[in-house]
Amino acid sequence: MRAIKKIGLILSLGAALATSAALAQQQQFVNILTGGQSGVYYPLGVALSQIYAKNIPNVRSTAQVTRASAENMNLLQAGRGELALALADTVSNAYKGNAEAGFAKPLTKLRGLSATYNNYIQIVANADSGIKTLADLKGKRISVGAAKSGTELNARAIFKAAGLSYSDMAKIEYLPFGESVELMKNRQLDATLQSAGLGVASIRDLATSVNIVVVAVPAVVVTRVGDAAYQPSVIPANTYAGQTVDIPTAAIPNFLVTHSGVSDELAYQMAKTLYANIDTMYAAHNAAKTIQRENAVRGMPVPVHPGAARYYKEVGVMK
Repeated sequence: MRAIKKIGLILSLGAALATSAALAQQQQFVNILTGGQSGVYYPLGVALSQIYAKNIPNVRSTAQVTRASAENMNLLQAGRGELALALADTVSNAYKGNAEAGFAKPLTKLRGLSATYNNYIQIVANADSGIKTLADLKGKRISVGAAKSGTELNARAIFKAAGLSYSDMAKIEYLPFGESVELMKNRQLDATLQSAGLGVASIRDLATSVNIVVVAVPAVVVTRVGDAAYQPSVIPANTYAGQTVDIPTAAIPNFLVTHSGVSDELAYQMAKTLYANIDTMYAAHNAAKTIQRENAVRGMPVPVHPGAARYYKEVGVMK
């Protein structure tokens, strides 16, 4: 009798272990690559990770702080993330393999999941610096974002189109948004260029601490960039404290990008679940309110992942 009970216990334990193993095999990880905590990518990545963890069965999802667009593309190619936010020009440069942009070889595993919102080139100066125009940046101290980041690549493009180079500046710092703002508060920098969604926390923080000037990027300069991803736009009046008029600038789309190693089913669920819970994204940051499903594949710089394409065909966004 004892032997029978012992055998039954062993069988029960075996079944439990088998079930646990099966569940573990079914569990999938979605690591979302974002940017610095003072930018827009991070709160959106956190919101999306919470949406996925709650609504996609057997998925564990996290949002990882990174140096944003360029690093995100390299991490995706290496399989060290399942989804990432990145600027259109960075995604295109990565997929094609633009060495000047930091991509020695084409990152051919990249696949598109969805368009999101636009970044705006936001050049903000301390009012006491005397900077009012792009030309006034000559001889000044400016931060242009982390080296080889999407923001820094945007800075190079805009300055070149304006007839400027880093050698024209007194000092160039390669710093994330939050650190750039702290140096400006301490009068150690005159200006910062930040490529981000409107109302980015770092600039809002700066504007409440010092008097700022938001420097215009005229439409003619945007056109001279020579990249279709850069479009003339405006930073609306009162986006930041002390900014009382519309400011011309460049807008650049952001995309959610995945890679070919992500299963079709998971990519399908990621696209579908994003739009089924889009109100949660809207609540995470004002910049997200421009994300619309009908624009999901518009301007996509890389092939759409087959799993995401299946969802978009179901809802009539793709044929």
